[in-house]
Amino acid sequence: MAKDYTELAKEVVASVGGKENIISVSNCMTRLRFILKDDSIPNENSIKEINGVAGVINQGGQYQVIIGTHVTNVLPFVHKEIDTMGNSLEQEGKAKAENMKLVKKDSLWNKFFKTIQGCLMPLIGPMCGVGILKGLLTILTSCGILSTTDGTYILLYNAADAFMVFLPIFIAYSAAKVFKASPVLMMAIAAALVSPTLLSFVGAEETLSFLGVPIEMVNYQNTFFPAMVACLLGANIERLFKKIIPEMIQLMFVPMCTLLVTIPITFLVIGPVVTVVSNWIANGVVSLVAVSPVLAGIVAGAFWQLIVLTGLHTAMVPIIINNIFTLGACPLNSILTMTVFSVSGVALGYGLKVKDKQRKSMALGNVVAGLCGVTEPIIYTIALPKFKEFVCAFIGGGVAGGIIGFAGIKYYNMVGNGIFALPGMIAPTGVDSKFYLAIACAAIAFVVSAVCAYVVTNKED
Repeated sequence: MAKDYTELAKEVVASVGGKENIISVSNCMTRLRFILKDDSIPNENSIKEINGVAGVINQGGQYQVIIGTHVTNVLPFVHKEIDTMGNSLEQEGKAKAENMKLVKKDSLWNKFFKTIQGCLMPLIGPMCGVGILKGLLTILTSCGILSTTDGTYILLYNAADAFMVFLPIFIAYSAAKVFKASPVLMMAIAAALVSPTLLSFVGAEETLSFLGVPIEMVNYQNTFFPAMVACLLGANIERLFKKIIPEMIQLMFVPMCTLLVTIPITFLVIGPVVTVVSNWIANGVVSLVAVSPVLAGIVAGAFWQLIVLTGLHTAMVPIIINNIFTLGACPLNSILTMTVFSVSGVALGYGLKVKDKQRKSMALGNVVAGLCGVTEPIIYTIALPKFKEFVCAFIGGGVAGGIIGFAGIKYYNMVGNGIFALPGMIAPTGVDSKFYLAIACAAIAFVVSAVCAYVVTNKED
């Protein structure tokens, strides 16, 4: 039977200023993300005292209430509480107008961050799911349990790979919601990017041209940014044609005209330019890590969870995805993954040492959640209030991150976090010594942090 979160939803909504102060609310993996009319109204201390709330962050134009992995179950109760479905069309219009005013006031960074988050976050779950499945299949083939010629392997691997191959289409669907455009029309634009016929001209001797203008054909499979930018253009063009085309013929002619304008611009300008920028970003990250892999590993491994505190860690996701799809691997996320194990180790060390039964139970109970990639409950209940325990996480993550950087262990598939991130470090050629070293580094991060936390924790705390 599903748990009732009515009381939690009531308390949270009331604490952020009531439904009158809420423009919109969504969620990520662990947080309710409110866009408020006035973010000075909520009382941070009172929200933190609500049973079921792990912490609060006001960052990036959003008021974030940390709930935990069950946040997806809580969100419907919040929606019910603010009664968004019961709003009149006039009220909805006012809410959208307020939202647009807020967006206009935002900094360029906040606008960019919100756009990326809105387009990408709905896809994270399926993306991680298919990544884990591909990693498990690689393990099974490396162990000789399956062969790459087996029907089982072919079916499952290609089913998982299809999501990534046609990623631009899925990006278009979520981008359409962000840009207030027709989802199917935006998907049609993105589908052109992965058309098998058009892709056949990539690297071919025969060049493709549009009205005599040559097209630089690029493989847009497994890409994120080209589809997002194309949909941004498409959404604006669609709105333009809705204004100038008579309503009685809009059903057919708005999509046709939108495609007629957007597709050529996408292939002639957007695609090639965005691809170049994507390569710059990918190579830039690699170059920074290459300057001193060990130092990069130590610094990122030690202090990444401080970025998680701000809620801005999701800004790294598109960069990681871009690196994987552009270069075939990301040298950074394998380091960042170690921080999850270090924070989880802190929870274990603290839980084993502290006498208070409630704190002990809370800490030990969060170890599993931490190992599965959800570190916020540990950070906000243990590491941050008891900062010396947080330092222990810095030590464990830094040691493991330094080893990862020295060994050149990379991240090849976008998978989950914590233990679910480990399959992402399996090379396309199969399980090798670096994968086993990655597991060893995860254990080092966990054990070192646990031992340090046990040593520094006060029993009576």
